[in-house]
Amino acid sequence: MFIRYKDKFPGLATLWDEYSCFQERLELSAKQLLLKEGSHARYYYAVEKGAVRAFLISASGEDKTVQFFFEGDGLSSFESFMREVPSAFTLETLEPTVVIRIPREKVMDLLSQLRSSPEYMDILLYIFSDRQIHYMQEFVSFLRDSPLQRYENLIRERSFIPQRVAQHYIASYLGISAVHLSRIKAKLAGR
Repeated sequence: MFIRYKDKFPGLATLWDEYSCFQERLELSAKQLLLKEGSHARYYYAVEKGAVRAFLISASGEDKTVQFFFEGDGLSSFESFMREVPSAFTLETLEPTVVIRIPREKVMDLLSQLRSSPEYMDILLYIFSDRQIHYMQEFVSFLRDSPLQRYENLIRERSFIPQRVAQHYIASYLGISAVHLSRIKAKLAGR
């Protein structure tokens, strides 16, 4: 939520740094869980190095990747984190990853402290509108675009993902099978 926006809002950077004594740096191997579906989100994470995915298991038992997070991204199961309800998804590292984690209660303290800042509303509106725009673009693309178009969008907007993320996770994220993704990649290679 905060780490990506520290440069844009200097007051936020100062407050984040004030909370450094509550931040824990974790070095994790690939395939480690930060949060399990059904658990309560007790931490906010900032990715210093590495990659994390958010996924859920569908009613049919399929693993569905919802989002990828990389250096500079902040993450948690926000509904679980903010409302103290069970998480709808799991957070898992995809490669050796370093995260900074801060306990929920300290993030809530930080938000309380931010309320006294004149730029508080600007910060919150910017952060939440930025995320909302991103998720709406993905949602609209998922409804409107073909799998080929969704893959092309992914390559255009985040070209590093295919080099860092296993094909079956990308296929899951795009809502297709790994075989279908292989066909798409072959088609693009033949252009």
